[in-house]
Amino acid sequence: MRYFIEFAYKGTNYHGWQYQPNATSVQETLTKALSTILKTEIELVGAGRTDAGVHAKQMFAHFDYDLEIDVKHLIHKINSFLPKDISVLDFHKVHNDAHARFDATKRTYEYHIHTKKDAFESDNSWYYQNDLNIEKMNEACKILFNHIDFECFSKVNTDVNTFNCKIYEAHWKQIDNRLIFTISADRFLRNMVRAIVGTMVNIGLEKVSLTDFTKIIESKDRNKAGFSVPAHGLFLTKVVYPYLEISG
Repeated sequence: MRYFIEFAYKGTNYHGWQYQPNATSVQETLTKALSTILKTEIELVGAGRTDAGVHAKQMFAHFDYDLEIDVKHLIHKINSFLPKDISVLDFHKVHNDAHARFDATKRTYEYHIHTKKDAFESDNSWYYQNDLNIEKMNEACKILFNHIDFECFSKVNTDVNTFNCKIYEAHWKQIDNRLIFTISADRFLRNMVRAIVGTMVNIGLEKVSLTDFTKIIESKDRNKAGFSVPAHGLFLTKVVYPYLEISG
């Protein structure tokens, strides 16, 4: 039987989701915990990658297991076993061909910036105190909907067949001293969100115009886009599947 595990993690102490030969990953930590508790070797296939330091408020992975799972009991047991920065939210029994990565139809990320130094936000938000023109940054968001090829925001030398992504949502909002960028798409390229945010910060500083932003996207050249903002401000917040109804 195939199950989806729904979980969250603070990425500060991990070298991203995926297995790393010489560093601790979320995938390794969660796999070891699940294998120990279920007393069989479990293989987890994640909904996607997150880089070192990136967080997830909602992430999924699938695994196969021969027996029926007592969900409430297993959630309690595995959360008691896991370190405090990884929490299991739920288990979902799915059809045997369900795939955590390929079946996801939409993913949502948030990037958090705080403009006033806050000792409690150092791991969860990027401290950036320069004034930014949020109106222009939101105008830049609208330009994203006019395009599908986002090679200019992708890490170079990535093993992908296409740089096309369909963006469903993109906007900035300001709440007191916090700026939050939200973006949803059917898929994301490696480093894409952090590169978009870095480019939009340059727009907010009025170093890059909206016309320039269009030209950057059309160039398909990573060197023409902005810097990649620090990983610790980035959160994967939602993954959508056509056959799962998730509350909250």
